[in-house]
Amino acid sequence: MKKSIVWLASYPKSGNTWLRSFLANYLVNAASPVPINEVHKFGLGDNITQMYRRVATGPVDLNDVEASVRLRPRVLAAIVANNADVNLVKTHNINRDIYGVQLIPAEVTRSAIYVMRNPLDMVLSYAKHTGQTIEKAAQDICHPHNGTAPYEKNVATFLGSWSDHVKSWTQPLPYPVLVLRYEDMLAKPAEAFGKVVEHFGMTVDQERLERAIRHCSFDELRKQEEKSGFIEKSEHSDRFFSKGQAGHWRTELDPELARTIRQSNKRMMKQYGYWND
Repeated sequence: MKKSIVWLASYPKSGNTWLRSFLANYLVNAASPVPINEVHKFGLGDNITQMYRRVATGPVDLNDVEASVRLRPRVLAAIVANNADVNLVKTHNINRDIYGVQLIPAEVTRSAIYVMRNPLDMVLSYAKHTGQTIEKAAQDICHPHNGTAPYEKNVATFLGSWSDHVKSWTQPLPYPVLVLRYEDMLAKPAEAFGKVVEHFGMTVDQERLERAIRHCSFDELRKQEEKSGFIEKSEHSDRFFSKGQAGHWRTELDPELARTIRQSNKRMMKQYGYWND
């Protein structure tokens, strides 16, 4: 099998859609922004139910989590069967094996881009996205078995805790991984997104880079969502693109919850510069 998948990976609500929007705008390089409801074409999701049904040899109950996991190697094989040099695939899955099946197998993987975000900020967006209280969301992102249950459109996703997820993608792996912090994408977009372009072996065109960054700005994404809606928006939230800020946990997150998240994720938060934020 061809090693053509470039994983666009993150914990939920950490900047994955922003990354894909940038890639779409840089690759298309048009005078106007790529519509947000076409961004999914530039990063196929790895948990879409119909992809699993397509590779099944007969009727399958995808509410059976183990059954869907056992179909995953066939789904990924079908993706790389197009013989393209690069297949962009979005994932929120942790990089580990489940039921003895490697979720992110090296034999189909070219490389990965991993986006992380301060869990103290991420948990606020995660709570809105999942329709939970912030207290429940805080418990979930610290739980080693956190994930999303299967439903009509998607098979189950395996997240683990925030720390487990980060560690799984940033540990030494048998393929290149570009690690980005959401906060650096905000503070130093030309530098951060320039690394994305270079990750694909392309030379950075400064004018093209600046245009793509403008076209995927939060103001632009939010404006498009207000006008046209967004197909990836959760039914639990009013909007997908909310604040696009760093540090709002200081005024919005209960100090006790912040302490709980810190203590559960101390090592990884320290390693990636979030402990003293």
